[in-house]
Amino acid sequence: MENSYIIAIDFGTAYSGYVFNITPSDEKPDPHLKMWGKEIGLDTPKTPTCILFDESEEFVAFGYQATETYNCMGGENGKKHYFFQNFKMALYGKELRRDMKIKAANGKEMTALKVFTEALRFLKDDALKTINSNAAGMVLLASDFTWVLTVPAIWDQSAKQFMREAAMEAGIVTEGDKEKLLMALEPEAASIWSKKLPSDGFISEKHNEESLDQSPGTQYIVVDCGGGTIDITVHEVLGGGALKELHKVSGNYLGGQTVDRKFKQFLREILPEGVWDQFEQNSPSAAQRIMYDFTYLKQSEKDVQITCPFALGSLAKEKSDTENFVQSELGASWDGDFIKISRDKMKSFYDESLKGITENLKEIFNCGLNIKYILLVGGYAQSQILQQHITDQFGQQCKVLCPFRAQEAIMRGAVEFGRNPDVVASRKSSYTYGFAVCEKFDESKHKEEKKFTSKGVVWSRDIFRKLVEEGEDLGSEGTREFLCRPVKADQEEMKLRFFHSLRKDPVYVDDWGVEEVGSFIVDMTGGGKVKLEIDFGSTEITATGTNQISGETQTVKIDFMTTDRECVIDGDPEDAASVGTEQSDAASVGSKTPKYVEGTD
Repeated sequence: MENSYIIAIDFGTAYSGYVFNITPSDEKPDPHLKMWGKEIGLDTPKTPTCILFDESEEFVAFGYQATETYNCMGGENGKKHYFFQNFKMALYGKELRRDMKIKAANGKEMTALKVFTEALRFLKDDALKTINSNAAGMVLLASDFTWVLTVPAIWDQSAKQFMREAAMEAGIVTEGDKEKLLMALEPEAASIWSKKLPSDGFISEKHNEESLDQSPGTQYIVVDCGGGTIDITVHEVLGGGALKELHKVSGNYLGGQTVDRKFKQFLREILPEGVWDQFEQNSPSAAQRIMYDFTYLKQSEKDVQITCPFALGSLAKEKSDTENFVQSELGASWDGDFIKISRDKMKSFYDESLKGITENLKEIFNCGLNIKYILLVGGYAQSQILQQHITDQFGQQCKVLCPFRAQEAIMRGAVEFGRNPDVVASRKSSYTYGFAVCEKFDESKHKEEKKFTSKGVVWSRDIFRKLVEEGEDLGSEGTREFLCRPVKADQEEMKLRFFHSLRKDPVYVDDWGVEEVGSFIVDMTGGGKVKLEIDFGSTEITATGTNQISGETQTVKIDFMTTDRECVIDGDPEDAASVGTEQSDAASVGSKTPKYVEGTD
């Protein structure tokens, strides 16, 4: 992997892009960045995360082209198409299913997996096209690259699995080379890149004196300010430049689009009733241009003025019967060509988002860490209002830094992560993870209602067998091992249930705060015990099983998106599987009824 070609895709809520590197790692060049929007007079490092399908659900366009094509359609034609924007948020905080649907702008629905797949397919194809057009006769294929896909650190395992399956459907990797697709947590990627920057790579009043200290022991917070989510992680620099996570990832969904929504609601309030919604429906392209303009204007900390399209002004005058149709008492004014918005009103659009970020950061500072820097990255971090607020709140405790190219930090850092995924040496577990198992009944510690008898032995069901504890450090030794033993000689597989909790020591899997999050099947053909190894130390939880007789190793897929959380096996409980530690000789099984199977201790 050290010398492989790398393509990193930053699939954002509001904007997406990619960078690539086709130079040996020992030359350590800056990765190449694709620029977007030249066809509409723009030149940006990312393109809107928007995708358009025709009435037959066939892909039409992505990014600026999708937006422009859809906005130029007539009303009836637009109603037949499927236009999606900001759809990445559909994966945040929801129970994900492979057949789940998401709504397009016109209310029509499509399968979410197809929408994400086609978006990733476009980015993959565009990257290969860009690279091959400058490859001096070489033709490089997807299989020639290590691919890095960035995901929010606050996403759960089901969302990461969803993105991996979409990437495989898109042809980025196949089942045979899926190890060539890496998931990079967005604030980690930004942290990796920012460590490389010289002092003049940061925005600050004394940028020539301030850079990110790379000496061992330096502790800093990375705040990834995206369009949809705020992702926060805390790192300490170790000897050799590796990073250790000091606080489990935190954040919220109050990213830059929260400010955009407040702005749009403000337009509805200052204009005559119904004017903005009618304008947005009749002139979607012009309305979108206002939102593009606002993306850059909101970076300012001063009064701003929004160019008012002729169609909007005409509609507003018609509805209000006056030339001065803006309700100035709300913090805006009209001068004939522009809508002017005061600095204080602009700042008010940020209140909800900044409050959420501040609360998250105060929680970290209350943990007694020796934080030296707060590092702001992501497109939203370019806002002077956000930067000044964080400086006002925390500038007395540490230095606040923001890279000049804050929107590019994640993409560029993802390439470095692709070169060396072990650069993050240790992470904090966000949850306590465990299996559902059975133990021999002990009336001093087990509930009576959990008792059942199998083969003349009295058992207790639904025991939470802890593998990893919430807040635990997980690094190269983040693997947990268990021996899985068949009950019958001809047993071919067993299915185990996977749970997590924010509690450190749950007793039963149906206790409060415990959630079933997945399941997996272990192949038991060939007989004997299977040693199960689950790796919690990487960005994705993975598992392998090794048959203790044949030595054969299998990949065990943990399904975090299963549509059926029950572990159903036909037959009686004695056909089921069991799980235990290497120290235990137990190999029995219990169940509530003959068809529901529990693992056993």
